[in-house]
Amino acid sequence: MFSIFWKIHIFIFMATVYILYSESLDKYYIGSCKDLTLRLDQHKNKYFDTSFTSRTEDWYLYLALPNLEYEQARKVESHIKRMKSKIYIKNLLKYPEIREKLILKYDDAGSSR
Repeated sequence: MFSIFWKIHIFIFMATVYILYSESLDKYYIGSCKDLTLRLDQHKNKYFDTSFTSRTEDWYLYLALPNLEYEQARKVESHIKRMKSKIYIKNLLKYPEIREKLILKYDDAGSSR
């Protein structure tokens, strides 16, 4: 019974923080979602036609932080946006320890996962 609950919990509640990059705009887009494949498809197909990512078509997935609790993902996303720094975003990719510390900072569940 526990293993079934755990699989359902992961499917329903896990989220991803993602960062897209556009070379033509030299800009990053930071977001979070429960279904990364669907969300990337929405960006690609300009599902939200007035969104920031609808300005160009050369967005690519720069970085993804998967398997986070939904509220944790929202907090991590907000933290990255508050930094307002391309250097910080580049360092997230370059230094895994920064990503790990950031994820742990907003991990309310502690080490139970």
